[in-house]
Formats: sequence, structure tokens, C-alpha cells
Amino acid sequence: MSQIKLMSRAGRVVSGATAELGETLAVQSQARHTPIRTMCCSNEKTLTMETLNPKIIKLQYAVRGPLVDRAAVIKKELEKGAKKPFKTVINANLGDAHAMQQIPITFIRQVIACAVYPDLIKTADFPDDVKERAQSILKACAGQKSVGAYTSSYGMDMIRNHVAEYIECRDGHPAKWENVVLCAGASSGIKHCLELFCNKVDGKDTGVLIPIPQYPLYSATLAEYGLGQVGYYLDENNGWVLDVAELERAMCDASDKYAVRALVAINPGNPTGQVLKRENIEKIIKFAKENSLMIFADEVYQDNVYAKGSKFYSFKKVMTEMGAPYNTVELASFMSISKGYMGECGLRGGWMELCNLDPDVQANLYKAISAMLCPSTIGQIVVDCIARTPAPGDPSYEQFECEKSNTLDSLAKRAKMIVETFNKMEGFKCNVVQGAMYAFPRIQLPKRAVEEAKKAGVPADGFYAKRLLEDTGICIIPGSGFGQSPGTYHFRTTILPQPKLLKEMLVIFQAFHQKFTKEYA
Repeated sequence: MSQIKLMSRAGRVVSGATAELGETLAVQSQARHTPIRTMCCSNEKTLTMETLNPKIIKLQYAVRGPLVDRAAVIKKELEKGAKKPFKTVINANLGDAHAMQQIPITFIRQVIACAVYPDLIKTADFPDDVKERAQSILKACAGQKSVGAYTSSYGMDMIRNHVAEYIECRDGHPAKWENVVLCAGASSGIKHCLELFCNKVDGKDTGVLIPIPQYPLYSATLAEYGLGQVGYYLDENNGWVLDVAELERAMCDASDKYAVRALVAINPGNPTGQVLKRENIEKIIKFAKENSLMIFADEVYQDNVYAKGSKFYSFKKVMTEMGAPYNTVELASFMSISKGYMGECGLRGGWMELCNLDPDVQANLYKAISAMLCPSTIGQIVVDCIARTPAPGDPSYEQFECEKSNTLDSLAKRAKMIVETFNKMEGFKCNVVQGAMYAFPRIQLPKRAVEEAKKAGVPADGFYAKRLLEDTGICIIPGSGFGQSPGTYHFRTTILPQPKLLKEMLVIFQAFHQKFTKEYA
């Protein structure tokens, strides 16, 4: 063997057989990789629709789908002077309160301002309790006591403690702050928990029971994670009540294909606006216990309850008061700063409380969450403000309570207005909006319109919603994006437009529907 000397990457000189082996490996490596480079053209993409993750292709998210994209294009066209049969686009598709001109809560914004720019604590004419709150938050921050620093992956311990106190006050039962995780909106927490189920059991993929109609976050995430969607229909004829017999039907139908391991309940409902009665919640918890299911309690609208006789009960409260063996059901409940009276969608904050999880499972969940570093500090500040609102006697108390009650009272009036108007329209049936921020009316569409939609290859309610947008500028979401009983048509609209705009929207809506019905009669 020739004594060829080579310099290794580490700078060592190697010789003899080692060098010869190195040459051989280099030649083999070159031969192995050359065909790949030869086959690939310089303009060929690494990612194509053929090589893209098929789960991403399957994913659909109706509330930000093609209709919303089209609404954005129309809005830009109007800004450039395009002539349309309307002057503005009304985005009734999203539960975005501030986009619909809801006024922010002063206390929340003042605390944020002082925390972000601490000089205001000394110079601004803000109430003392605002400044004290901002100072306490800054003391809990790292480094130079700045909200620009990372926090714990699960949120500031101080704020987690305050959330636990809020839950205790709400439910009348203890809550451990270690089981509270702050997150970038409820959606983040929901996705983290659903990810825990990405595993086969007894050779079957995991299935998750979700309500139909449902909030598309669930169907989209299940598709993204490769989990099975097991839909159970809410009973529209009985105010969208959750019927345990329907849960049993859905579970039985899915059992051959999926190992059903979790159940989602949205209360108050989105898009359906119902508020579950306590007895209904008890039946759901019993069903979960009997079938070894973890409950996902989506309770982000817990402040949004309007109808007389309706009352919000948390799953945690009911489960605890049911006692053994039901108080051992695995439960994750979710809350958000985006809804309620706050409507701070863009600041991205929320929390989840975990109950009865296996300690090792919870530790692994926390490990996965830590990979995301931490939720937005600004969102955490808002969480603190709603978990620990101004108390009687505090300088900010009266203004805070006034703004909160005015917002919720106005939403209650708009909920009533929208239901009454739709129920006066021919072919419409709309259940009472007991809570949340949406109406989900059922609509009878002319046979010819259904046939035209079929020819166009789109759902009939999507065909209707597209015409509504193009003719009036009103953007709604067709019921097919949320799921609905076969042969029925619905759409979701928010109740968030301010009263004057909502009245205007409903008048336009009535005129459009009359015209549409006549056209396709």
C-alpha cells in the first residue's frame, strides 16, 4: 500500500491503509450521490404537491378559507376605486371583536402600556392599581425586569397562581397552580393536548369525538396530526343540545376503525351558541368515565352568556361535585383572552387547566410545550388582568365594571336582534343564541340553486355565501365548513358588528335573500 498522507477535518495527518480507505469511501460516496444530482434539474422544486405532507393538503380551516381571501381582494378593489353594488365589506366571518369596533377595556390597556413602557408608571396619569399591577408583573420578569424577556415555558408562576385563584373563585373548589399552563391563545393549548394522542392503540389510530357543527380548529388539527375525526351531531331541533345517545351512536360506528380516546365539548357553543345545562354536562362526564375518554372542555366563551335561564357551569366544577368515581376523569379545560368581554384576539393569550392526567404524561406534555419557549408576555399580562380584575374599592373598579357590563349587555341585545331578524325571513330557522358570539341559522335553498351549486362543484351553502359576498360585501361562513346534518344548509355569522352596522347588515341580507330566492325559484 502506498503511504499517502491525508489531512483530516480535525487537522490530523492519516496515512497508509487509513488514507486508502478514505479514498475508497470518497469515491463510493461520490458515485452514490452523483446520480441524484444528475437527475435533478436546477429549476425543480424540492417540495411539490406530490412530495408535500398529505396531511397538510387534507387540512381545511373554513373561517379563514377562500371566501375570506376573496373578501380581502374585494376590500382592496374598493380601496382602489372599483365600482361595486356596495361600499364596504362586512366581515361577519370571524369572532374578532376589535375588528368589529369593540372598545378595549381601559384597565387592560393601561396595565399593558405601563408594563411595556415602565416610564409611564412615574409619568402617566393612570390609577394607582394600574401602576401597582404593572410593577408586580415587571418584578416577575427576568433580567432587567422587562416584558421583552422569556418567561417560563408554562407562563409566569405568579400569573399561573392568579389563574388558579380565579378558577377556585369561579367553581368553589381548589385548583393547583402547577396544573395551569398559560398559552398563546386557547388554540395553542388545544393543539398541544391533541398531539398527545398521535399514537396507535391496539393497532388502530386514535379517534376523537367532536361536535357537528364544530369549530374548524378541531377538524383541521385532527387532519394535520393524522387523528380520526369522529363526529357526533348536536340536536338542532332541541336547541343544539348534546345527546348522549348520539355520542354512543358515533362511538359505536367508529369503533371498527379507531380507538376513540377523547371527547370535545364546546360550551358555550361555537358556531351554535347553545349553553349546556348542568344535567347535560353530568351525562357527558358519565359517558367519558364509562368509555375511558379524556374530555376537552372548550370554555373560551364562559363570560358570553345572554339568554334568560342560561348559566355557565365549568366541566371542572360539575365533575368535582359529582364525586367518585367521576371526579377522576381526565380533563383539559381551555380559556382565552380573545373572547368574553375582552376580545383581545391579536394579543394571543389564554390558559388551560389539566385535571387527573397521569403525572408522567403531564411531564411529557410540559416537555413538549417547553420546546416552544414561552407564550407571548403581552398575552400573559392580559390573562393576569382578567384572572385578577379590579376589586371593589380599587381606583379602576367602577370604570372596569361599567365597560365590562356595557360590552356584554350590548352583545346580548345583538344576539337577540339577529335571531329575531333571521326568524322573520322566509326559509330561515335560527335557534336562540344563548351564548358565545355567533348565530348558525338553517336556511332552505331553492332547488335550482342547489342544482347550480352541484354543477359548479361547490356545496350549496357555499354557493349562497359566495353570491352574498359578491352582491353585498357581507362575508359569512357556509355551514359545510363546520359540518351539518346531511341535507341541511346553514351559515355562521358573528353577532359582533356594532348595533348600527348590524341593523344595516341585516337589512341588506333580507333584500339579498329575497332577490336570490326569486332568481332561483
